[in-house]
Amino acid sequence: MLDADRSIIEAHYARGLEADRLEVDGPGMLEFARTTEIIDRRLPPAPAVVADIGGGPGRYTAWLAGRGYRVEHRDLVSLHVEQVRASMDGSPMVRSEVGDALDLDLDDACVDAVLLLGPIYHLRRRADRLGALREARRIVRPGGPVFVAAISRWAPRIDGVLRQRLYGDYPVFIDAVAEVERVGWTQPLHDGSFTAYCHRPGPLRTEVRAAGLDVADLVSVEGPAFMLSDLAERLADPVDREVVLDSLRATERVPELLGIGPHLLVTAVRRE
Repeated sequence: MLDADRSIIEAHYARGLEADRLEVDGPGMLEFARTTEIIDRRLPPAPAVVADIGGGPGRYTAWLAGRGYRVEHRDLVSLHVEQVRASMDGSPMVRSEVGDALDLDLDDACVDAVLLLGPIYHLRRRADRLGALREARRIVRPGGPVFVAAISRWAPRIDGVLRQRLYGDYPVFIDAVAEVERVGWTQPLHDGSFTAYCHRPGPLRTEVRAAGLDVADLVSVEGPAFMLSDLAERLADPVDREVVLDSLRATERVPELLGIGPHLLVTAVRRE
């Protein structure tokens, strides 16, 4: 990883905004609900060992530990490790350490599954993305799943421009979106801004395969539902929630719709 990119990542997450992002607003709640649902399709039964690499402040780590999984949590940001340790309160189910997805302190074939839900979209260079994928392949047991999240190439336009209207505060954003769609990398809009590499579905599949993993599935996580203005209210109502989730299940693999939501999620498997 480039030192400049590492500094940008650390500055963004040092703001502490990630701690409750998946719990306080509709799009974050939908992202968590759909991501856990998709992971559950191939996750081995507890008490399997799961590596949550780039696991942030530990929302998925807590979800796994609460269901009886043993979790190896690693994150580049020390604040996130502190937050996980505090929230887990010394739980024997979780071990959290500062760690780099490109060079993990875990043995070969030592875990039953890997969550790689953050690192890939923070790596600008293809060689680094392949490096993180290969590290995930190295630590998972043969036949084990690796879940890889990516940001869609069209997320800056559909989410940033249409939904959030970021051009109101940052007029340069509209011109910047065209550059993102051409090269994939989002430049920071301000100090501590979020930056990411944004994937197209085809090249994402290619990178996962190039790292020695078989692609078992690739789906759109949120689909178009993240645009709903009353999303939080719908998710709080049992009937409306199931309608939203069922609609996303029905359309999650439609090729023409794969990039419409902010996140793509690959389920990959280590070759024997």
